[in-house]
Amino acid sequence: MLKQEPKRILAVVSDLFFSVKLTEAAKRAGLALEFVKDADEVMDKAQSRPSLIILDLNYEAVSPLALIGKLKASADTRGISLIGYLSHVQAELKMQAQNAGCDMVLARSAFSQNMPLIFKRHSGLG
Repeated sequence: MLKQEPKRILAVVSDLFFSVKLTEAAKRAGLALEFVKDADEVMDKAQSRPSLIILDLNYEAVSPLALIGKLKASADTRGISLIGYLSHVQAELKMQAQNAGCDMVLARSAFSQNMPLIFKRHSGLG
């Protein structure tokens, strides 16, 4: 029987401590997690259809709202699930991300709390 490759997730985050948390949760869910630090690289790697892209909506170096728009505008990438996270007090940014096409926008604390469930859902195992 052929062993199936783990599903992939792209993480566009700048916080090193949060990266560790993401890595541990992905490992437990059997997912391959890849960190991306550049908007062009995200677009390039999204062509291989990861099951999920996680986006820190405060990561200004990648222009997250523009990146969401590009991902959702392309026929090749619009079907990829996008989850953005931000501070719970950023209601306006949350609305802007949703309007740009982000599938789910969560406060960072809620995303952290629900990360195991979210990863399990995107692993295809849950």
